[in-house]
Amino acid sequence: MPDYRRNWVPGGTYFFTVALLERKRDLLVVEIDRLREAVRRVKRRYPFEIVAWVVLPDHLHCIWTLPPGDADYATRWRLIKLLFVKSLPKGERLSTVRKRRHERGIWHRRYWEHTIRDERDLANHVDYVHWNPVKHGHVAKVAEWPFSTFHRYVENGIYARDWGGNSRISTDEACGESELR
Repeated sequence: MPDYRRNWVPGGTYFFTVALLERKRDLLVVEIDRLREAVRRVKRRYPFEIVAWVVLPDHLHCIWTLPPGDADYATRWRLIKLLFVKSLPKGERLSTVRKRRHERGIWHRRYWEHTIRDERDLANHVDYVHWNPVKHGHVAKVAEWPFSTFHRYVENGIYARDWGGNSRISTDEACGESELR
């Protein structure tokens, strides 16, 4: 079994990439309301601050800050993924292993986590989150992608509406509540 090592920093800020099992699907944007509801429900029970978030058709990137003394992002992701899957009708293809384990075939089992180290690291990751729809060719301009906290950043005067990358923002500017717009 692989040895996955996670960094657990109570009250830390983390960047995540979470992907669908089938990367050619568009389930996350088609079912954005179900995803939003799963996030809201988990946030009520296990609070966290959404610093930045973008939902793409087959994966998402986000940055969270956990409450002081709390490093348990794993439970939050487990529950978000579980609640989202339970809200969907069954019908996806299942491997023999997933059938045997009584698992659904929606999410990739693992996710990528990076602990934000400092202000520059945060700024770079926030920019990366917001630039991602352009990077993947979904839109020509960041402002055209609807499923992103970019719009909140524009409303708060952090980004210009025509922003295209390379801003430098502070943690205080980046933080604030959002529900994936």
